[in-house]
Amino acid sequence: MHLFYTPDLVAGQSHYQLNEEESKHCIRVLRLEKDAQVQLIDGRGGLYTATIVDPHPKRTLLGITTSSQEYQKRNHYLHIAVAPTKNIERIEWFLEKATEIGIDEISLIICQRSERKEAKVDRLNKIITAAVKQSLKAYHPILNEAIALPKLLSKPFTGQKFIAHCEPGDKIDLKSAIEPNGNYLVLIGPEGDFTPHEIDEALKSDFKPITLGDSRLRTETAALEACFEINFLNR
Repeated sequence: MHLFYTPDLVAGQSHYQLNEEESKHCIRVLRLEKDAQVQLIDGRGGLYTATIVDPHPKRTLLGITTSSQEYQKRNHYLHIAVAPTKNIERIEWFLEKATEIGIDEISLIICQRSERKEAKVDRLNKIITAAVKQSLKAYHPILNEAIALPKLLSKPFTGQKFIAHCEPGDKIDLKSAIEPNGNYLVLIGPEGDFTPHEIDEALKSDFKPITLGDSRLRTETAALEACFEINFLNR
């Protein structure tokens, strides 16, 4: 059954009109006809089944037949703050795979050694949306605008906070640090790693130093490894 992302759909609606882009895809590309069944996700946990009432190529009208709220709601909240890579395709890959595995929020952090200082959030959000639809996720991850690391460190967060870095010093395996069913914020630095000063500032902000294993990982690989481990440990 074909799936559409409908972020403005409100629980309790009896009908819903697809926007022009989704209508065109539904009727011109997929060639769906009247009475065909489709699924809708609102990005806030709602999964709906609907029937095409009016197959208009610019404003397809759907009749909602069933709905389910908090569909596949997870038992934890994961926020990964990662430095965008010089080759933006690598961060795009991370966003796609992390969305498929399970993530709630992503922040793009600008660090002293960052090779990229900005990113087109609109384009990145489209990649997330496509991954949400591909993996049948009813929750759409939040993607925040790029933010300087010191500003992110000053923001309040209730839960466990971790920083993954390669500098010498005491660190704990992420799998040993996780308290199940919690809220987690993980910092992943740029290719040149966080500076010692940035690490010190994070530790002062109650971030715990962690290791993701013995291998030297690329930024996007480290971020995905953290995403996978936290999801696995919360199964």
